Amino acid sequence: MPIYEYYCYDCRRRISVFFRSFSEAQEGEATCPHCQGRRLRRLVSRVRVLRSEESRLESMADDPALLSGLESEDPRALAHFMRRMSEEMGEPLDDELSEVVDRLEAGESPEEIEQSMPELAGEEAPGGDLGNDLGDDL
Repeated sequence: MPIYEYYCYDCRRRISVFFRSFSEAQEGEATCPHCQGRRLRRLVSRVRVLRSEESRLESMADDPALLSGLESEDPRALAHFMRRMSEEMGEPLDDELSEVVDRLEAGESPEEIEQSMPELAGEEAPGGDLGNDLGDDL
């Protein structure tokens, strides 16, 4: 069951298209799942090895350097952890989370970021605490 990667000229995204068989991939026409565009260019993809979510999380837990940075409460270590988690889970960071990670890499504290981005805590106005907001819902 092949998965091919394409570049969509209409929405300018890199996409993956799943085909049920190799013959379907050769005979069928790929369509962009985001914009339904058909102006696609097939890309050369990296070979992927399927691993379970559990296996990916275990590999992160087995990395002492990754966890020791978190224990020291270093914003840069938190940013590294967040990027690694994104890579391991195969989920790209959205624009908002990318901004957070960039700011952590620059050494800004999570508290400073939270104060300047109240929408992260689901607030309308600055001044709230994400931890307290989450605790209230539990």
